[in-house]
Amino acid sequence: MNFRRILFYNLLGVALVTTWWLPQFLVWSSVDDAIFWFFNQFITPDYPTWTSLLAALNTRAFDRAMFVLLVIMLYIAMKRDAQGSWLKWGAIGLIMTATALILQDVIHSVMTYRHASPTAMLDHVNLLSELTSLPAKDTASSSFPSDHGLMAMIFAAFMWRFADRLVAWSATALVVLACAPRIMVGAHWVSDVSVGALSIALITLPWMLCTPLGYGAVNAVVHFSKGLANCASRRHRNAHCD
Repeated sequence: MNFRRILFYNLLGVALVTTWWLPQFLVWSSVDDAIFWFFNQFITPDYPTWTSLLAALNTRAFDRAMFVLLVIMLYIAMKRDAQGSWLKWGAIGLIMTATALILQDVIHSVMTYRHASPTAMLDHVNLLSELTSLPAKDTASSSFPSDHGLMAMIFAAFMWRFADRLVAWSATALVVLACAPRIMVGAHWVSDVSVGALSIALITLPWMLCTPLGYGAVNAVVHFSKGLANCASRRHRNAHCD
């Protein structure tokens, strides 16, 4: 158990929340506004190729493609693992999914603060949905924290813990790919990702991945699966002998 690393990540997460929450720190408001208005000025009929690309990147179809990419990356991680197996990486995927679902449920149950996306809060904005026939998401009534960002960060954190550096860095790049389109169309503020999702990841995930809990959970699933397989094999042999 690496308490020093856990403390570092936790303090970094608390620092992010502090710089966003305390009224004397206005940096995130300035950053949020600046980045939103910078990208929003290009969401007009004058930039049809750009708006079409943004629309495609903010559809459910793109979300499904991202999920397929995660599965492919998980498969690549397994193939690059000298001690990898379908059972081990299946267990990693299962524990990672369970962690994401539990964390998301706890956050939505405990966190009372919410705010809408910039396209829902600001006036005189350019809306991507008015320029495309695609079912693109460009607004949200509750955008903090970013669920997309948190789920992608959980995947990246697990890859840093269990995969090699190439896969881990690729998973980190995937966080940017998952979050950037939502920010560029105004469905999220930058702070929804950089403060909301990242601070939650920094405060919670180290207790799973920098302690024996992560490996212990994976090993427990592996041993349980092997036990089920052995039990099924013995029943098959007994049935065959009868």
